[in-house]
Amino acid sequence: MVILGSCSAQKSKNMEASSNPLLCDATTGMCEMTTANVVSGNALTRPPMKALRIIYFTDPICSSCWAIEPQLRKLKLEYGNSVEIEYHMGGLLPDWRYNSGGISKPSDVAHHWDEVSRIFGMPIDGDVWLEDPLNSSYPPSIAFKAAQLQGNDLAIVFLRNVREMVFLQKKNITKWEHIAVAATDAGLDVDRLRGDYDGVAKSLFEADLDMAGSLGVRGFPTFMFVDQFGNSETMLCSKSYGNFERAIKKHAPLVKKEQYAREWAALFAVFPTLTTKEFAELMEITPTEADTQLESLADRKLLDVFRTKNGALWMRW
Repeated sequence: MVILGSCSAQKSKNMEASSNPLLCDATTGMCEMTTANVVSGNALTRPPMKALRIIYFTDPICSSCWAIEPQLRKLKLEYGNSVEIEYHMGGLLPDWRYNSGGISKPSDVAHHWDEVSRIFGMPIDGDVWLEDPLNSSYPPSIAFKAAQLQGNDLAIVFLRNVREMVFLQKKNITKWEHIAVAATDAGLDVDRLRGDYDGVAKSLFEADLDMAGSLGVRGFPTFMFVDQFGNSETMLCSKSYGNFERAIKKHAPLVKKEQYAREWAALFAVFPTLTTKEFAELMEITPTEADTQLESLADRKLLDVFRTKNGALWMRW
């Protein structure tokens, strides 16, 4: 397995000092765990159903994972018909039985999330850790595995919903009341989700943790590109969309980039909600230009907006 160096695979001094998964490093773009339990087995044996398989290890409360949503959404528009993205949960925060990197309690995370928001340009309100803090990322992770049983597309919409809840709306997504709302809005059968959440989904989540361990995954986001011959390459972060494209071209050189409509209504028809950074990435304009366009659309009542202290989420009426 080859590790891409273009995203800086090395830990920064700050990350080495902290060794805390909730301190997502601004230099590497990683939320890194202190240890990885490596187990036997090869999780890369399944050939891709499309030209290329991307195994994505993430977590519902990984701030760096939220920060790369603009790149992921653009990838799905340009390469979605040729590249499959396989989502796996990594288990970022089991509980609060640790004290490292200056973080020993939920309130210590609040300022850090606000800083990540400023650095990456994605809206994050860290006050959830002051107002209704989470004690683990496992419940929404297990709920995601339950959602996958009803379809991967629905599960990805569900994951987006819970991320908007925790990063923007300051909701504690370990609580079933919020999980249920996110599931309903995603079009999931909530009763079935609850049954799977209390049943088989926990084992599926544990299988994801085992898979991450077998591949030596230490942090999030981690992307593994697997071609049709079983060759693989790992990208430990992805601040630039170009990093995705370079990996795709290397492992699936015949894949062609597809064109998509760079017009606001067309984008919101695909993605019901967009941050300013996402809109800018998809429109290929600056965040300032994006904000001007979005504010104008909101003034004309063509878009609704949810504002936070660190940015806005735009949505179609």
